[in-house]
Formats: sequence, C-alpha cells, structure tokens
Amino acid sequence: MRYITLTAVLTLALVLNAAAQSTAFVGGRVIDGNGRVIENGTVVINGAKITAVGPASTTVPAGATRVDLKGKTILPGLINAHGHVPATTGLRTDAASYTRDNLLRQLRTYAMYGITSVFSLGDDQAAGFTLRDENATAVDRARIFVAGTVIGGNTAEEALANTAKVIATKPDLLKIRVDDNLGSTRKMPEAAWRAVIAEGDARKLPVAVHVYYLADAKATLMAGADLIAHSVRDGPVDDQFINALKSRDVCYSPTLTREISTFIYDSTPPWVDDPFFLKGAEQGVPEQLKDPKRQEQIRNSPAWKSGQQYKASLEVAKKNLKTLVDRGVRIAMGTDTGPPARFQGFFEHLELEMMVESGMTPMQVITSATGDAARCHGRTGQIGTLAAGAAADLLIVNTNPLENIRNMRSIDSVWINGKKAY
Repeated sequence: MRYITLTAVLTLALVLNAAAQSTAFVGGRVIDGNGRVIENGTVVINGAKITAVGPASTTVPAGATRVDLKGKTILPGLINAHGHVPATTGLRTDAASYTRDNLLRQLRTYAMYGITSVFSLGDDQAAGFTLRDENATAVDRARIFVAGTVIGGNTAEEALANTAKVIATKPDLLKIRVDDNLGSTRKMPEAAWRAVIAEGDARKLPVAVHVYYLADAKATLMAGADLIAHSVRDGPVDDQFINALKSRDVCYSPTLTREISTFIYDSTPPWVDDPFFLKGAEQGVPEQLKDPKRQEQIRNSPAWKSGQQYKASLEVAKKNLKTLVDRGVRIAMGTDTGPPARFQGFFEHLELEMMVESGMTPMQVITSATGDAARCHGRTGQIGTLAAGAAADLLIVNTNPLENIRNMRSIDSVWINGKKAY
C-alpha cells in the first residue's frame, strides 16, 4: 500500500512538473507552416517541443503558463534555405573573423529578425560545425546547418578527392557551383560536377547547386541534384525543367536579394535609415553605405558592369519564380545572405516582400519560408511547422501577414527551443 502511495505521489509530481514547464499561446491567429490557418487558435509547448496545436478548445495542461495572443499571429520560426554564416565583419571578409563569437553574432542577428534556422551553403569551418552540434541547446540564436567547403575540381578525380574531404567533416549537405560569373571565371567542368552529384547520392547526402543558366540547372537536375540554390536568370524556364523539378519534388530557391546586393550600393539604399534595418546593422555600416566616395568607387569598379547585368537578370528571375509557382514547383525561401552587404535578417524580410512582388501570395511565401523550406532540406516534422513533436521555434507578430507580407516585420517575440530569445 505504501509503494502504491509513493508511486502515485511521484506520478503527480511528474505531471505537475510537466505542467509547470508548459506554455500555452492562446487566442491568436495560428499559421502552421503547411498552409493552414486557425483563427483563435492554441499552441502548447513543453520544454523544447510543441505538444499540441488546435482551436481554442484544445486542452491546456493545468498549471501551464498562458500567453494571450489576441490580435496577434503565431507561426513557425522562419527558415533560410540558402544563407551563409561566414567570416564577415561589417562590409568586409577576413579569414581571421571566422570565430565562434562572430558566428554567434550572426546567428543572433538572424534570430532577432525571426529566422530561427539557417542552412549555411558553403565555406563552413570547424566553429560552424560545433555550433551545428549544439543546435538542440540553442536558445538565443538561430540553428545552423552546414555544407562545409564548397566543392570544386577540374577533373572528376579531383572533385571526388575534395568531396571525400568534405564528407569526412560530417556536413548536412554538399554544395557545388556550376557558374562562370557572367563569363569572368571558368565554370566547373561537367565531369567534375557529375562526379560530386553521384557521390552525394551514393552517400545519401543532398547536393545543392549554385547555377545561373537554364542549361546548367537542367543538366545538374537531371543528374540528380537535390536543390537548385539560385534563380535561373538567363532566360525563361521551360517545360523540361519544370517537369524535372516536379517529378522528383526538387526545390528551387530564388535568392532574389542576392541580385540586389550586386547593384544597389552605387547610391544610397532606400532603406539605410529604416529602423528595421538599423536594429541589426553593425556599427558604422549605415554611414559607409551613405558615403558618396564609396558609392563613386563602386560605380568605377569592374564589378559595377556585372551589377547592371544582374539588375536586368533580377527581372528574369522574378518572372521565372511566378511561372514555377503557378506550375506547382516547391519553393524554398533563400537569400544567400552572409557575405558583405547581404544583411542577415533584414534581407530575409526583403526577400519575402520581393517574392510577393513577383506574384506569390503571402501564404505561399510564408509556407516557402517555413514548412517547405524544412521539407526541402529533409527536416519535415523537426522544424518549420507548428505541429506536435516539432521544435518549439516560434515567431509571433503583432499583425496579420496574410493581409500584407510587410506585417511580418511587426515582430512581437521570437522563441527558440521553447525559450523566448527576443
């Protein structure tokens, strides 16, 4: 009898402890990341996981902390399917700045803007891998997933040797570049990139491909590439490409803001004094962006001509995005942020807005940055959705982003692994 009583006491203690760790977000608009909306919904988390999502009638554990979200919207933390967390400080890159502290600064900036996961597609080193291994305990910074070194090679043998080195570091995916940078560099030879894609397939590691031209996008896709990591920008996409994407459910990441970064800095960007930009900008950066001398240097640099070509290419990219969305291709929101002047956090919101300008609906854009971004990287059920068992990575905004995607900027709070980060 005494044993039964002790067991009952211990059980009750466990129940009470679980309730004490539970938080229920009630009364708000729920956007679940898979295209579903629940008005006056409930989201319950316990520890680092979501335990329940549903209407107002959803059971809330006794003793749980209640957060009233009346008039607000709760959705999954955003996922950047193509970003970078590199050796960038201010407007420069310096190998010495690839440090744990600098990476944490960048991941905290992402999180401040509601981006709770970032897939860093290239140039990741040991400190990045260590932070990836600590994702489960992150509470004040975005999760990071890593591709390691971008794989190159002039021959199949050289590419395979480089692939082996990257695989040995245990990345989450592989990354190759099949692009000639508007004719200014040599493109990765076909034999080399085919070898990497085949090896990735054999090792069950997804391969993301940097492309510019439709022909390269189609060729790498047909060979087995798993993510088209930039827009096709040399002309309209065609049926063969669309059908190939759909047949294997391969995702397409537009990275529209990447193009902006190539041409906008020859004058003062219109958003340089926007408080939403300034909250994440490093000290001195806004002044540099407004500096007429710096702008003149950009206009006189060899890169300026390329920037004008990328400016024209952006319009092609936007039209292709609309075509692909209308044809049912899965889109993964990505930005290529991280290199100098591609501002983490702020550019993700610009990307959402540019995607709407290209013809996507706010719901399509939100899904591309949550449930579909997770699905594109094989993380369905882990991140990107409000569903039982998923990570308690939450973004709460004060208004309705389905009415205007810019309402995503009205950030109330960001939660990572069940803890309020911002």
